[in-house]
Amino acid sequence: MSHIVGISEIVLWTADKEKSLHFYRDLLGLAVISPPTLPNVFLKAGEGQAGVPQMIVLVPKPAEIQAKSSGYQLHHLAFELPPQAFDAQQAALTAAGYQPRSGKHPVLASRTMYVDDPDGNEVEFICTTAEG
Repeated sequence: MSHIVGISEIVLWTADKEKSLHFYRDLLGLAVISPPTLPNVFLKAGEGQAGVPQMIVLVPKPAEIQAKSSGYQLHHLAFELPPQAFDAQQAALTAAGYQPRSGKHPVLASRTMYVDDPDGNEVEFICTTAEG
């Protein structure tokens, strides 16, 4: 029996913290919840179920990680959107120069789109819909 009630954080390497902050904080609207003195940036993505916020954490790549080939560290991460916000998020991504790709979730009746963040991580946006 599982006692897990959600995902607390997803931690991403970033080669350029400012570009990643622009994407996650400014474009997606995630709030920074960590003090500015930390090298890692904790952004709140949701409330969570047990009092722990859902977070995206941006960690600057150290030299030994930057020396490795990029990509293939993460398949993708997905953000849930309310159905009424899906089109606005798509328009904001497009206005910022991203080219959202559509997709179909294999299990859920949903609308989905994908973009790559500044470090090449695929980011999915998903909302439920009766249309599928």
